[in-house]
Amino acid sequence: MTDSKTSVVVSARGQITLPSNLRRRLGIREGGVVTLEERNGALILRPAAVVELTMYSDEQIARWKAEDALEDAERRRICRNLARKS
Repeated sequence: MTDSKTSVVVSARGQITLPSNLRRRLGIREGGVVTLEERNGALILRPAAVVELTMYSDEQIARWKAEDALEDAERRRICRNLARKS
């Protein structure tokens, strides 16, 4: 792990420019997201991962549940097989 200390200037709009060598080393690309955390009077800036979330409606979930439902005979067969293995 390489620790370094760099000074940056805060613009009138509160913006800072991260030095290119730090961005390259940390894999921060244009449009990338970083997290900023205040801890004990210090600011911690870290690269962040953005994970896309998909929200499903109650109707979609109900339809999938119905489509995945097991027939009673299939459920009994699976339970018997599991019981034999334990």
